[in-house]
Amino acid sequence: MSHLYILGTILFTVLGQLIAKWRMGRYADQMPENFLDKICLLISLLLDPFILATYFSAFLASLCWLMVVNKFALSYAYPFTSLALVLVVILSVLIFGESITIYKISGITLIVLGIFILSKGYKYV
Repeated sequence: MSHLYILGTILFTVLGQLIAKWRMGRYADQMPENFLDKICLLISLLLDPFILATYFSAFLASLCWLMVVNKFALSYAYPFTSLALVLVVILSVLIFGESITIYKISGITLIVLGIFILSKGYKYV
């Protein structure tokens, strides 16, 4: 059951990153040049409900993480956070149409293999 906190940390982190990418995509061609317009944009971003959702998602991820470090050795739990990177890469390909290369596939494979190796032999706190 405690592993659900690790999963929560990963999923809330990934959710926040995907929402941020999706929402900021609407500003990609509209980045202002002058300082005052940039400040106005930042303020409007702070009030955007979807951007607020990214902050809330990060907050929930941090709450899950507090439970994780209470239940597991940090050296056991922390490598699992790399799965967020794996999920972001996969979901970015599926949702945003980003490219997938042999290097990304190799990197994902090495990350998963590394997590598997690191997780062996650890005891709970």
